[in-house]
Amino acid sequence: MSTAHPQNVIALIWDFDKTVIPGYMQDPIFEAYSVDGGAFWREVNALPGFFKRIGVNVHPDTCYLNHLLTYVNAGRMGGLTNGKLRELGKDIVFHEGLPDFFRLLKEELDKVPEADRFELKLEHYIVSTGLREMIEGSAIRPFVDGIWASEFIETPPQPGFDPRIAPTSAPAHAANALLHVHGISQIAVAYDNTSKTRAIFEINKGSNVDPTIEVNATLPRDFRRVPFEQMIYIADGPSDVPAFSVLKQNGGTAYAVYDDAHDASLEQVERLREDGRVHHYGPADYRPGSPTAKWLGLKVRQIAAGIVERKKAALKEQVGAAPRHLG
Repeated sequence: MSTAHPQNVIALIWDFDKTVIPGYMQDPIFEAYSVDGGAFWREVNALPGFFKRIGVNVHPDTCYLNHLLTYVNAGRMGGLTNGKLRELGKDIVFHEGLPDFFRLLKEELDKVPEADRFELKLEHYIVSTGLREMIEGSAIRPFVDGIWASEFIETPPQPGFDPRIAPTSAPAHAANALLHVHGISQIAVAYDNTSKTRAIFEINKGSNVDPTIEVNATLPRDFRRVPFEQMIYIADGPSDVPAFSVLKQNGGTAYAVYDDAHDASLEQVERLREDGRVHHYGPADYRPGSPTAKWLGLKVRQIAAGIVERKKAALKEQVGAAPRHLG
């Protein structure tokens, strides 16, 4: 059967906070504006209960985005623009071994016989409830093939705008003038731990490289760009159970990382393993020779070898026997 894609891609899909970095990516924002990060997150954690008392439901995974906007509007983070977020992304500190491990992992394909013959390649994707602009500005961006994360709007169009006319920076009375607010003002897209699974299906079906493919459309497995069996999802904890489940239920690989300095982090991922949520786990240390670096390298080689064998078997089926003289 012919396929829309050669299915020669191995995709590593990464969570961000506590997975590729030790803490939260928002820390540089708090430092830049002299905001107590601990107090901010305590407020965020209290928001669902606060709003529930007045009859409003908010999503625990994404209510921090609105709280950031509250800080901006209150003048506590004045001038926080998308450009500023990207600039602050440069201050994100990664776990040991990153971002170079992303490059080294691609080189594991060189160790697989005939991987080059079938043009195998490895792609890295980040799927996060964090902020896209900060990831875009971070040191890991050159090693990443795609990012799914939350985004903000700075200048929304005025009421009554004409959608046929391009936005302008004209005065407020002009048609299609933008509403200037001197910073981020609205949420453009918010990713929670459930909607992150949509990104996995976009990678699976190839919607991320071909926008004509609707992620919710029915697509035979043979026509999908990255089969689940060729995916590895790496994350740090229970909040990623929806994504872990999608991978495990469809034949992919789920790997958890923990902070080696905290026993509670190890206990958390061990529970995930005991509950059948993940295949394996290791410390969030990506230096060459570390358990995580070695295990992920091994898994990439195993997946690559499986692709090569399937392609060789398919090629053998398509090649007919050569004609020979009759005896």
